Amino acid sequence: MKYEVVEISEKKVVGITARTRNSDADMPQIIGGLWQRFWTDGIYQSISHKQNDCSIGLYSNYENDVNGAYDITVCCEVSELDHLPSGVEAKIISSGKYAKFVVHGHMQHAVGEFWTKLWGMNLDRRYGYDFEEYQSGGDMDNAEIHIYIAIN
Repeated sequence: MKYEVVEISEKKVVGITARTRNSDADMPQIIGGLWQRFWTDGIYQSISHKQNDCSIGLYSNYENDVNGAYDITVCCEVSELDHLPSGVEAKIISSGKYAKFVVHGHMQHAVGEFWTKLWGMNLDRRYGYDFEEYQSGGDMDNAEIHIYIAIN
């Protein structure tokens, strides 16, 4: 898979979080449930100071590596962390070096295929903050997703 190495600045994000691991049988339901809550419960709409129209799937707080537990946060980038709606939390994506991948296709399928391929790559991952940034547009079948993997 092709990628470019980029330096990103710190990002403030606000959203909802759950903990899972790749080997959990209900991992897809946990992640899918967060996305559903984020959109259908009005969480996205309730967040102030959005930086853009993108939504983010953030992976952080890794237990150890690809087989360990991690936090998944469905969120959006904000300019300010004041006046947080009830039930959401703020996180800071650290600045640093990231491998940036651009994926096109059906949102769920393209992202799932990406992660399967990534796990087979020999990428010097930092296991800090990894995130999927869903570009605005809302076309589920023809989405553009920018995926950032923290690297050493």
